[in-house]
Amino acid sequence: MRFGRKKQEARPLPSVQTAPRGAVQEHPVSLYGYELFERVRRTVPIVDAAVSKLVRLIGQPQVVCADARMQAELTQFLRSVPVGLTGQGIERFLDVYLDSLLVYGNAVGEIVLERGGGRIAGLWNGKITDIGVLPGATPLSRTYVLRTGEGERVLPHPERILFTALKPPVGGIYGVSLLQGMPVFAEILMRIYECVGQNFDRAGNVRYAVTYRPSNDPGEMAYAGERARTIAKEWSEGMQAARCGEIRDFVSVGDVDIKVIGAEGKMPETQIPVRQLLEQLIAKLSIPPFLLGLSWSSTERMSAQQADILTSELEYYRRLIEPVIVRIAQMYLTLRGCCAPVTVAWDCINLQDEVELANARLHDAQAAEIEQRLAADNDRR
Repeated sequence: MRFGRKKQEARPLPSVQTAPRGAVQEHPVSLYGYELFERVRRTVPIVDAAVSKLVRLIGQPQVVCADARMQAELTQFLRSVPVGLTGQGIERFLDVYLDSLLVYGNAVGEIVLERGGGRIAGLWNGKITDIGVLPGATPLSRTYVLRTGEGERVLPHPERILFTALKPPVGGIYGVSLLQGMPVFAEILMRIYECVGQNFDRAGNVRYAVTYRPSNDPGEMAYAGERARTIAKEWSEGMQAARCGEIRDFVSVGDVDIKVIGAEGKMPETQIPVRQLLEQLIAKLSIPPFLLGLSWSSTERMSAQQADILTSELEYYRRLIEPVIVRIAQMYLTLRGCCAPVTVAWDCINLQDEVELANARLHDAQAAEIEQRLAADNDRR
């Protein structure tokens, strides 16, 4: 009698009816787009300040393990895990990861394992232009490829890759940059600032026109050239002395007229167009103007509403990167032989909400106390 294992039947692959078959999407963040977003961030300081504030305001995550025995070890690992060549801690990894997600619409990272795969050696932030994402064997699986000068190479361990897309279109893989639509406005804004600088170079640096008009006297007409050269020499020496802090009086004989070149022209008004462009940029970034140092007129109620909008944006970004944190922590626990689930607890974004909630609880407690006193007085009667 022969004994053997029963052959397992192959499970059919899941099928999605609305997913396209064999469609490979072109990488949206080309080298040109990458440099374009970098240029917008470098040339417009308010954009760089807004992105940096979003990254800092996201807060620090606290990973909680269901197994209390592994909590201290997990916390120590997340605090000291190497990140890249110079970073340390998961907060450093998340800062670069979220920065790439906001600027380029996509973020990629990798969990680096030691040789043998028994321990996490560190975390690595990848460059999104070097990584391509392709549909896998099923519509719910993905394949990652490394783009090099020699072509594309499929990464053998996709389970170690961390990838997040910001607001991808329906049926799409890649996300959309937060700076999309800004290059046009940024170019106009930089053109205005460039023109302002050129106008100040022309009109701000005051230049003078010295005009000598000789009279009809034959004697004066004979020495007109010599007097003009003398006037020019004395005027030049007076201006050179003024640069060294010495004040000289200019004395001339005859009809001499001194005017400022360009004094009749007016500098073009730039406050209104610049503010209109900044309003478009800030509306896309969802940052209250007062956080960027812009003293625009706003009421206290309007500032509170803007803070609430910012809070909702930060909570959305937290939901995007929370699965990344869970995957890192879960892989560490799995390699340590623990299968306990983990959860992520974030710091409070808006302390005003906590104050209002505390006041609400205080008022509820006071109302309950008053109701108890009234009930006790009714019972006595």
